[in-house]
Amino acid sequence: MSTFTGHQSYPKRLLGFFAVLVAATAATAIVLLLLSLFGTFIYKGAPHISWEFLSQFPQNNNTEGGIWPALAGTTLLVLLMSILGVPIGTATAIYLTEYARQTSVFARSVRFAVNTLAGVPSIVFGLFGVGFFVQFLGKGIDTATGSSMFGDGSLLWASATLAVLTLPVVIVSVEEALKAVPRDLREGSLALGATRWQTIWKIVLPNSVTGILTGSILAVGRGAGEVAAILFVGVVYSTESLPGSVTEKFMHLGYHLYVLATQSPDVEKALPLQYATTLVLLGLTFLLNFTAIYIRSRLRKS
Repeated sequence: MSTFTGHQSYPKRLLGFFAVLVAATAATAIVLLLLSLFGTFIYKGAPHISWEFLSQFPQNNNTEGGIWPALAGTTLLVLLMSILGVPIGTATAIYLTEYARQTSVFARSVRFAVNTLAGVPSIVFGLFGVGFFVQFLGKGIDTATGSSMFGDGSLLWASATLAVLTLPVVIVSVEEALKAVPRDLREGSLALGATRWQTIWKIVLPNSVTGILTGSILAVGRGAGEVAAILFVGVVYSTESLPGSVTEKFMHLGYHLYVLATQSPDVEKALPLQYATTLVLLGLTFLLNFTAIYIRSRLRKS
């Protein structure tokens, strides 16, 4: 009997060894690939990063000068996108988790829509932004108010488009965080006489704030690098001034990088700028993510 058991366990141990080996090899390959990419960007881009590069405006058809308007535009875009998208996504997740019946047709329809949106290509969101935000909503506001501020692409409509694009990420992350709060805490609060909203506000949300910030981090990481979704809703090739309001056009690091790679009259001359711009875009994304992670860790400790 013991021999039979030994023969049976050997193939299992061998299979487990190969499973661990394959997983470790895949993980190592991914890490090495990322390190090689980052190393390339740092090696070829870091020597060209200076205060002038970060603070000057593009010159000579984007082949010289700096990236200040693109850097500022990307930062404003991400912040405004978070302000528009995170509260809506959080409210949707609260409704689906705390109020809606799991078997209701409406709740299932919302979840189906969220899952579908997660797989829609970015360019489709860009076309949606043009059709709904610019043509329908913006021109509708201009017609009603007699102005001409909202009927064209702008920082506001680009941020709204990215907010819609990142909604599935926020909703799913926040919903999972809300579900992780023990049911006993809700029942105890309700048993003490608190209303459902008081329970959510005082008990559920404070215990799931780290999950909400996780959704925000993922949304920032995706929104900061998106280009296709904002091609038609406000981003411009070059500008000589920063946007003075949310209704003005702006530059974006991702689109600026695309312009340097495809529209520059001298590709070789613009190549160092491409590496430097890529490194700055990665650094900005990491900075925004690390800031959110730091806030989340402080809230978790408190």
